[in-house]
Amino acid sequence: MKALTAACLLLLSLLMPAQATEVREVTLEVRGMVCPACPPNVVNALESVEGVTHVAVKLRERLVIVRFDASRTDVEALMQATDDAGYPSSLKE
Repeated sequence: MKALTAACLLLLSLLMPAQATEVREVTLEVRGMVCPACPPNVVNALESVEGVTHVAVKLRERLVIVRFDASRTDVEALMQATDDAGYPSSLKE
């Protein structure tokens, strides 16, 4: 009976569609990020946004690269998070 239950569960998991995730990566310009004390604040703000999976800072260029699940958040929410932390940002095109 346990083997049958396990086989049914395995079959169901194979037949059910996986939850779609749309991974995006954007670069934000953060002009107010001017010293070594700034990046941790920006990173913490971005990592608190649901769906963010990776944040990398390029302090010299004042850039932040953010990887996120677009089905859970968007660029506007990322920019709002940096703004709320005191570091206004814009999308680098």
